[in-house]
Amino acid sequence: MACRISELVIDSRDPERLAAFWCDVLGYVVLGRVEGSVEIGPEDEGFGGLQPTIVFSPSDRPKAGILPLHIDVSPTDRDQDAELERLLAIGAKPADVGQTGEESWHVLADPEGNEFCLLRRRLTD
Repeated sequence: MACRISELVIDSRDPERLAAFWCDVLGYVVLGRVEGSVEIGPEDEGFGGLQPTIVFSPSDRPKAGILPLHIDVSPTDRDQDAELERLLAIGAKPADVGQTGEESWHVLADPEGNEFCLLRRRLTD
């Protein structure tokens, strides 16, 4: 085996706020806080598990344009329409990155404007 992604680090103006949002999206919990950074991940796995953790690192740099990397999420316990409603209710906003309207996914933005996609395919645990 080569490598696997163990954590993703995302610059954030407000790490606590973004961590809370993504905990709601993914069902993650806060695993730790170090020097203003907040790490979140699956409660039962933590760092080093099969799913990567996410670290929100404080940064004052403004977001510039569309991010070169974004997160795709898939519903696990409901259909795409119901999950879209849930994500919008917890603070996601629709985002336009040039999609045609024919896509099977929805482009959204988190509270700091980072784009992510809600895919149609439902994943099972």
